[in-house]
Amino acid sequence: MVALDRAQLLVAENPTYPRRSDRALEDDGAIEALLHRLPVGFVALSDGDQPYLNSNLFWFDAASRRIYFHTAGVGRTRRLVEQNPRVCFSTAEMGRLLPADTALEFSTEYASVVVFGRARVVEDETEQRHGLQGLLDKYFPDLHPGVDYRPIIEEELRRTSVYAVEIEAWSGKQKPAPPRQARAGS
Repeated sequence: MVALDRAQLLVAENPTYPRRSDRALEDDGAIEALLHRLPVGFVALSDGDQPYLNSNLFWFDAASRRIYFHTAGVGRTRRLVEQNPRVCFSTAEMGRLLPADTALEFSTEYASVVVFGRARVVEDETEQRHGLQGLLDKYFPDLHPGVDYRPIIEEELRRTSVYAVEIEAWSGKQKPAPPRQARAGS
């Protein structure tokens, strides 16, 4: 039997805890900032024994601690959420490439968030509008409904599935570049 180190035990006890604890974002505010800023998220669903990953624009509603996204009114994502609401959501960014003296030490800057929760199809029209408007406000913050574009209408709500991911647990991690050393003679 193989002995587990502390990091492996933490991951086994809490699947949201990053294996590399030195890269963990311990502050919920830092995780929220990434969810507000990053543009694309990936929702992992289960189709029987087949994993299914759906990339989407998303909006994090900090007040309700939910992630909203949408798809067509009918389709695979809706069917899978209705069959099994358990989801994993992730978003990430890549920074600078970090060359090194050895192949093993090559790396990159990055930051990411992983969320575990339950997705549901939003049925309430007020919440549908709230989720969709949050998406519009995130991606088009300088445009305003009724001024720059026609507000959401009922027909659009009927053609769209809006989802809310109820967050049960999350984690974030990042790897910033090490500080640059001053060159000799500089």
